[in-house]
Amino acid sequence: MKTVFVLGIFLFVGGFVSEDAVAAAQSTYDLRSPDGRIEVRIRTAGQLRYDLLLKGTAVLENCTLSLDVEHQKLGVEPHVVEAKPSSHDEIVKPVVRQKFANIRDHYNELRLNMEDGYALVFRAYNEGAAYRFETSLREDKAKIYGEEAAFNFPSDFVVYYPQEDSFYSHNERKYLPQHLSEIAPQFIATLPAVVDIGGGAKLAIAESDLDDYPGLWLRGTGGNGLAATYPQYPLQLVQTSDRDYKPVQTADYIAQTAGRRTFPWRVFGIADHDADLLTNEIVYLLERPSEIQDTSWIKPGKVAWDWWNDWNVDGVDFHAGINTKTYEYYVDFAAKYRIPYIILDDGWYKLGNLLEVTPELNMQELIDYAKQKNVGIILWASWKTLDDQLIPALDQFQKWGVKGIKVDFMQRSDQIMIEYFSRVCREAAKRHMLVDYHGDQKPAVMMRTWPNLINTEGVRGMEWSKWSAESEPKHNVTLPFTRMFLGPMDYTPGAMRNATRATFRPINSQPMAMGTRCHQLAMYVVYEAPLQMLSDSPSNYLREPEAMEFLGAVPTEWDDTKVLDAKIAEYVVVARRNGKDWYIGAMGDWTPHTLEIDLSFLPDGNFTMDAYQDGVNADLNASDYKKTSTSVNRGTKLKLKLAGGGGWAARIH
Repeated sequence: MKTVFVLGIFLFVGGFVSEDAVAAAQSTYDLRSPDGRIEVRIRTAGQLRYDLLLKGTAVLENCTLSLDVEHQKLGVEPHVVEAKPSSHDEIVKPVVRQKFANIRDHYNELRLNMEDGYALVFRAYNEGAAYRFETSLREDKAKIYGEEAAFNFPSDFVVYYPQEDSFYSHNERKYLPQHLSEIAPQFIATLPAVVDIGGGAKLAIAESDLDDYPGLWLRGTGGNGLAATYPQYPLQLVQTSDRDYKPVQTADYIAQTAGRRTFPWRVFGIADHDADLLTNEIVYLLERPSEIQDTSWIKPGKVAWDWWNDWNVDGVDFHAGINTKTYEYYVDFAAKYRIPYIILDDGWYKLGNLLEVTPELNMQELIDYAKQKNVGIILWASWKTLDDQLIPALDQFQKWGVKGIKVDFMQRSDQIMIEYFSRVCREAAKRHMLVDYHGDQKPAVMMRTWPNLINTEGVRGMEWSKWSAESEPKHNVTLPFTRMFLGPMDYTPGAMRNATRATFRPINSQPMAMGTRCHQLAMYVVYEAPLQMLSDSPSNYLREPEAMEFLGAVPTEWDDTKVLDAKIAEYVVVARRNGKDWYIGAMGDWTPHTLEIDLSFLPDGNFTMDAYQDGVNADLNASDYKKTSTSVNRGTKLKLKLAGGGGWAARIH
């Protein structure tokens, strides 16, 4: 493997010049991706700076970076003592197959070892670029007072920016397009910010390998750029409920951490076309490999969920609610359609005490019943209560036979909370339990390291339809290009009450969702979620056996992914393979779309395609759809007609 790396031109006087002398004299370095499309130009005179180029055109320029360790700014007046280029090319086989069964990990790297005990590492992939600091300081613990990262663009580009009100947040924002210059310094945002850099190309700012350090946030600059910002280290927190634990006093530093360590990657995903954002694996590849040796017990799958449908079941001879009979009904439904899990959400335990089960619920009886039917139980927990009772609670869950936990309401990404995410994953893995994190987006960039971290939220999902009109089709077709770039997302789809803009009403107890029935079905293919929810009532699903033919069969892991057509915030068509079966999902915004696709990705032979398409009256009744079964092959061309807020879904087998 040959690294594409240019040391520049050197003047040799009087014979041999050592590598160290060359490194000390040099102030510019160049690093290219394996395919040569992406180039990083690094400058070390005065302060560390870099430019990022795509096909010879700058997409980031004069970007500065530094790390303030104990009031020493690493990256200012840097002195390179060694420049080490290298290349890497291997196939990664993910424990949980989010997009692919095999991922090529192919990059060129430049490591700049500096005086003062630190290094800067740049990598260039065909999918983008990244950099991070490494320190080898003597101190056991060092305070990090700040990390500068200025992302300067050559023009006033449009950015899809998930603006936040404060660092205390669930990270459930809309990704709204605006010009960079419109974002004032006080306007902070979570990740990723997806920038339209011209010519159809996009650049996504993200992070990876986050550990023992606060999460990266962004702020505006009032100009053609964005800059990094971070939640400060909490010194005092106040608890106002079982789930709200807010910092009220913070330090003047962002982290107190080991003096010898690697820091998180600052990531730039680059896509020539919108569709490429959905298959870009750079964030995953930069995460540390699994810290769990035996992963054979980690089983992705669908899960029947209680909270969104408000425990509303009907046609039964018991009173529905948080009780044993109701959950046995959920188990029966899951068993009927071979759904491997059900979740018991908020209400199964007395608030503040995970060891005290609500009297109407016999946990051991329920779990034994579910085990007989080959259905696993996942338990919800407020993060603070779980933190207070972590070991005794997990030990009790293990004794019961619980398969996983859903942890909620963290609303923070300071260093203390990031440490919590890893600690819970580690303790859960010891007991062979899955983890589903709600209440923050940062765990999405930890899923390779902790493969038992089976899903993450930090997304404005379908739950918002219970109280607002915020989870609507245009937002839904923005998410695959934005939030999903970080990793899988627990949007929680599956509504069987489907509404147009005119007929939608937010109703907490018997909720509906905006968009057509086929828009909902397509989410199971378009949205990556190794633990994917069936959010509506089992009673509603049982009244829809034809829809359940699709929902019962659709998997949550994928061996291959192909994006057939896509335009950010307008429409998306994705084909995914599991084994020999292919699934296709198409989703659109409020504008009707006619999309033409072909099935040339299929192998030779004939296949049956069971397709679900918007009905002719879906613009009036969003639940209207039509199912067809036809014979197809790799030469078949299809014309998909999506109603406003519509969709299309198919299984090819």
